[in-house]
Amino acid sequence: MKKVAIIPLRKGSKGIPGKNKKKLLGRPLFSWVLGAAIFSDLDEVYVFTDDEEILNFISNEYHWSSKVKGLLRNDENANDTASTESAMLEFAEKIHHDFDVLCLLQATSPLTTSQDINNALSQISKEGKTAALSVVKTHRFTWNADGTPQNYDVFNRPRRQDFAGLLMENGAVYATTKNAFMKSKNRVSETIGLVEMPEETLMEIDSLSDWTIIENLLAERQKTFKKQERINYLVLDVDGVFTDGCVYYGAEGELMKKFDMRDGMGLEILRQNNIEVVVITSENSDLVAKRMQKLQIKHTFLGVKDKYSFLQNFINQQQTSWANLAYVGDDVNDLANLCTVGWSFAPANATSIVKQQVDFTLSNNSADGAIREVCEWVMKYNARF
Repeated sequence: MKKVAIIPLRKGSKGIPGKNKKKLLGRPLFSWVLGAAIFSDLDEVYVFTDDEEILNFISNEYHWSSKVKGLLRNDENANDTASTESAMLEFAEKIHHDFDVLCLLQATSPLTTSQDINNALSQISKEGKTAALSVVKTHRFTWNADGTPQNYDVFNRPRRQDFAGLLMENGAVYATTKNAFMKSKNRVSETIGLVEMPEETLMEIDSLSDWTIIENLLAERQKTFKKQERINYLVLDVDGVFTDGCVYYGAEGELMKKFDMRDGMGLEILRQNNIEVVVITSENSDLVAKRMQKLQIKHTFLGVKDKYSFLQNFINQQQTSWANLAYVGDDVNDLANLCTVGWSFAPANATSIVKQQVDFTLSNNSADGAIREVCEWVMKYNARF
């Protein structure tokens, strides 16, 4: 049974301009649900968009996952009046109906997890449903426009613990068999299973106020995943961590970056104690590549934009866990990782938003002893194990 997903994205967004590419806890909005899809039981995940910039991002960023594909969406199915079903039908035709189960995922529901997606797929593969959708149980009392209650007796108001509540569609996950979809031309039809998600997932991103609330929810959710065990990997950003965040340019491009030699000795001491060093940076820099080669850091990854998904894949490959990682970052593109790893650090000169989220703000600035300070802390911490 081939299970594929579509994440439909439109270039135009009136409520929040550039919404799909805007950074939410340091990651482009659409990458949250895309990351959940990558690590789910789906076989293929298509980002279906009219935005060439996003398609380029997909092809350059997710080369490590054979699941992820970008597909160009027709303009007529990407305007304000086009229905999601019309986009799904266009998508089905473009991939020649090569699927048994089609899953619709919405980028505006970034709290969606891999397990939520798997639960929807399970409704079809194990429960025998032809479709499934995600819902949230709410204990709200609802009313008709004529002033009459819909779901309770005003003279016998139930206590919350005695009220079964309502199941409300939250717009996050839909799944359908190909046969049911082609018959009905609708995202769900025939026998429909329900997948319950946490109450906070009822909120979708339609405005900047939604954005702020969900970003805070994401940060707190990531921190609930935190566990702290022996540190086996120290993960480092480069600019603003290894370097002072400055770069010197000449007519031929990048000329110089400043590194602290004491950091190199600290990392050598870690390696001697079986702690591996991982470098992940969003920049492609020959200077950085040469410096990391000099430091003998074999796990050096350049040009990584979605650091969270990339690091999750690395963790899976190394058969380790977030709890075994310490991470040093200085800016917003490190936030998702900093909120999730066992221990997180920021140099003294990191951005204020990062310092608000980490476990420790270091005494030293980047390129001025910050990494060496972390190395010494890790050695003392691991001595407990």
